[in-house]
Amino acid sequence: MIIANEWKDYEIIDMANGEKLERWKDVILVRPDPQIIWKSKSFPNKWKEINAKYNRSNTGGGSWEYKKKVPNAWQIKYKNLTFNIKPMGFKHTGLFPEQAANWDWMIEKIKSSKRKIKVLNLFAYTGGATVACASAGAEVCHVDSSKGMVAWAKENIASSGLQDKPVRYIVDDVVKFVNREIRRGNKYDAIIMDPPSYGRGTNGEVWKFEENICDLVELCSQVLSDNPLFFLINSYTTGISSTVLENILNLNIEKKYKGKVTSGEIGLPMTNSKLILPCGIFGRWENGETK
Repeated sequence: MIIANEWKDYEIIDMANGEKLERWKDVILVRPDPQIIWKSKSFPNKWKEINAKYNRSNTGGGSWEYKKKVPNAWQIKYKNLTFNIKPMGFKHTGLFPEQAANWDWMIEKIKSSKRKIKVLNLFAYTGGATVACASAGAEVCHVDSSKGMVAWAKENIASSGLQDKPVRYIVDDVVKFVNREIRRGNKYDAIIMDPPSYGRGTNGEVWKFEENICDLVELCSQVLSDNPLFFLINSYTTGISSTVLENILNLNIEKKYKGKVTSGEIGLPMTNSKLILPCGIFGRWENGETK
């Protein structure tokens, strides 16, 4: 497991009974998490002072219950990166802090490569990886089917002072876009993807992780440059092992480009505790160019 343990503006304060108590800079939130199946609170008194709690509905979805004033939006920093946080309708805040472990890895790969790197970020959401790669000096193509998420990514790039960096924003279905890039002959040195378990594209295209991920990775292998730097798959799909992602990368990327394939879980530490919250899985292919 790789652990995102270098945050200053974010922390898990406690977790129990299917909920995590977290600090986003100065705002304390309680949000549900299906991995937290234990019942014992480590710091029960700390649950009394919260700004807002997301309550799930028995009929699906849920809503925020505000205990104290919460800004419509605020910013948090991770090292030299700045992100805009906003409580959303379905428990999210616009950022997955565990991904900082992947951001650090990507930044190191790009900076150590000593050459210009062109990155394709698919299902790119609010652009955490886009901001990280742009900050490291890469040229980034950011693709997501949600116009609102792409606008949010532009905000994050600007907040991090990277608005003059070469970032291309695309609102489109990922598969359709990659097919067009193949026809155009466009190539990328690094590919990042964070596909949903289930989703719909701009024109109602249905995406199911188990049915579509292999075909997408094979498709993306056709837009890799002759000397690619890395290929990263993130997943939050329950029931899928990280070894599955490793197998897919071995079948589609490693057989063509010799490098190293690794996989595992991503986690977030709980402050003043030995507890770690598992937050998804990853599969990585990387070339042998850097350490």
